[in-house]
Amino acid sequence: MTWGWNSTRGAYRTPEAADSIIKLRETGSEWIALSFYTRQESVHSTEIPFEYGYTMTDRDIAFAVAEARKAGLKVCLKPVVNSKDGIWRAHIGFPDEESATQPYWDKWFESYTYFLLHYAELAEELGCEMFCVGCEMVKTESQTARWTTLIARVREVYSGPLIYNANHGKEEGVAWFDQVDMIGTSAYYPVGSVPGDTEDNMIAKWLPVRDKLAKLHRRFNKPVVFMEIGCRSAHGCATMPWEFSHTELSFNEEEQANFYSSAIKVFWDQEWFGGFFWWDWSVKLYPRSEAKNDRGFDIYGKQAETVLKHWYLAK
Repeated sequence: MTWGWNSTRGAYRTPEAADSIIKLRETGSEWIALSFYTRQESVHSTEIPFEYGYTMTDRDIAFAVAEARKAGLKVCLKPVVNSKDGIWRAHIGFPDEESATQPYWDKWFESYTYFLLHYAELAEELGCEMFCVGCEMVKTESQTARWTTLIARVREVYSGPLIYNANHGKEEGVAWFDQVDMIGTSAYYPVGSVPGDTEDNMIAKWLPVRDKLAKLHRRFNKPVVFMEIGCRSAHGCATMPWEFSHTELSFNEEEQANFYSSAIKVFWDQEWFGGFFWWDWSVKLYPRSEAKNDRGFDIYGKQAETVLKHWYLAK
């Protein structure tokens, strides 16, 4: 499970957060992706600041890692850069005509390197079992030489396995997957053809995705991990699993459960497949009695939780 996303500093160090981790472990999950972010001013900025008053502190992260370890969970530390202008991080970058004459990429990668090395050092100190070097940074991915240099710097301070989190449909554009230990992707593939689609129809749409990712595995000889995957418990969620803004959609936990079940059935027995980090599990959960009122990504108290427990515990 991804845990900790969209939380402000201090939120990890609460009784509710500790209880959330215990309930997460009860699903049979073995790992969390501890994911948090800072924000650069715009997608064209070259500086990545630490946001005092917002971004998680090292103390927050250390506390969360300790709580996860007490619960028997392994941790992938996943620092992320977002943009204050609200534009998706995939668009962080610079026009080619500007980059040819100005060192914008050099400046941005220098700042990103400092950002990443800080958390790689922290991951090493805390004994985190995996480290994610980037998430859905599509426009940066053509900078192969710069990414190769950056990853080499990270390996100087962090001794565990590294993963990069590409975006669904863009995985084949990352030429430097040979530099990391695992191929990661946000697997928000729209496997629902219509709102409320059946599990069988979703399975049929997962199969070509599986074939494509198996080919990617053979190309790099690396395991493939769904660094993010999930959908909301809302009508039509499987047709647009990444969607979070349409609050008018009606509650539909069966469609969410079908999405979970179809993905697990298609990928569970693939030897090259490294596993799922489901999106996501909140730091402060709603009461189980109120699960039917929640149309978000959480599965606590919903049919998808039952699906996950069946596979993670019974299987």
